[in-house]
Amino acid sequence: MRLRYFGTDGIRGRVGSGCITPDFVLKLGWAAGRVLGNGRGTVLIGKDTRISGYMFESALEAGLVAAGVDIRLLGPMTTPGVAYLTRTFRASAGIVITASHNPFEDNGIKFFSPGGDKLPDELELAIESELDKPIQLVESSRLGKAKRIDDAGGRYIEFCKSTAPQSLDLKGVTIVVDCANGATYNTAPYVFEELGAKVIRLGTEPDGFNINQGVGSTHPETVCAAVIREGADLGIAFDGDGDRVVMVDAQGRLIDGDRLLYIIAKSRLLSGALRGEVVGTVMSNLGLEQALKRLGVRFARVKVGDRYILEHLKATDGILGGEPSGHLICRDRTTTGDGIISALQVLAALNQFERTLAELAQEVELYPQVLVNVPTLKPRQILEHPEVQGAVNEAEAGLGERGRVLLRPSGTEPLVRIMVEGSERSQVEQLAAQLAEVVRQQTESGGR
Repeated sequence: MRLRYFGTDGIRGRVGSGCITPDFVLKLGWAAGRVLGNGRGTVLIGKDTRISGYMFESALEAGLVAAGVDIRLLGPMTTPGVAYLTRTFRASAGIVITASHNPFEDNGIKFFSPGGDKLPDELELAIESELDKPIQLVESSRLGKAKRIDDAGGRYIEFCKSTAPQSLDLKGVTIVVDCANGATYNTAPYVFEELGAKVIRLGTEPDGFNINQGVGSTHPETVCAAVIREGADLGIAFDGDGDRVVMVDAQGRLIDGDRLLYIIAKSRLLSGALRGEVVGTVMSNLGLEQALKRLGVRFARVKVGDRYILEHLKATDGILGGEPSGHLICRDRTTTGDGIISALQVLAALNQFERTLAELAQEVELYPQVLVNVPTLKPRQILEHPEVQGAVNEAEAGLGERGRVLLRPSGTEPLVRIMVEGSERSQVEQLAAQLAEVVRQQTESGGR
């Protein structure tokens, strides 16, 4: 049976469309309460700073209470923060209302198991099965109760700090911290300040509408400019729900997730804590793979999406994985991608090696990478066409071992995504344009 509502990372969409409506979310709360709470238990609810979060929080609360489940409201809280608190409260499940790096017009629902992990497919299927049934309220004596957790932010701040070594002292370090006007606004600055840093705040004035708007990891030009303007030692930028991070060196240059993953892996290797393969995705830069190889570290690629990274890490007993976007997973510190914790691991590595962010990042020579999206209603059929496959083979032969070609259907839109990577930008751009033209031609001809 295929999932109808859940995607690779919960349920997400435009507010007022499809599943992202109050009536659907109310029933989703009831269905989740039946499956995850088994008609009892406790579920935590956190949210990012979108204006629609209040509406969906109330809808989820009503549905869960109707199923006989108690609620603990966390208020604005990062996605990884909800995962952590779900574990520490021994809750039946955790829910976060967020659309991550999307604009404020979107929203979504993510779930966590009692252990702070993403839900397996079988539980998502069970919830979807309950959605087909009419809502049945438990007896009034068994209705759930709601309570707000006032110190949730403080608990999470202390947890984040505990993941860094005791030796990490940020006194004398000036850091620009960009919270994307999202869920990290009331936690991240305090984490770095309490470790001694002078923090210059960006994106810490959410108004319900400005999440990810010109700030955060999806708009790194803002933090890059601020680092130069303020003469800071480095910058850190999160996305709207705090599970991604990118950093900026003292010269205002962006350090993406691939380079951050390398720095953490090198640190773990030196301390003897690294185990298993470091896991990236098919979009991870070839330069990361080669840099890890020089360290003698094995590297594996999986499909795009943090759930696939986690699955591989668990299967191989690995501890580190991530995506170029900055969604990094340190399984020896927490159960899911956490931007604040990932940034702390990088800062600890700088302290360990007594080197700057720029010096460590330059050990990874990133290859030029060109991404092109071609609209098509039949992406899988187009990708299987002999002319498209022949063009891909020809491009791969031209690049040899110094490059890669990847064509894949989008998981969320009617698109073919084309990625070409190689040592020469001009060649990469030319090949990407040629492949895009072949895909367009086959789209126009209907794939005949």
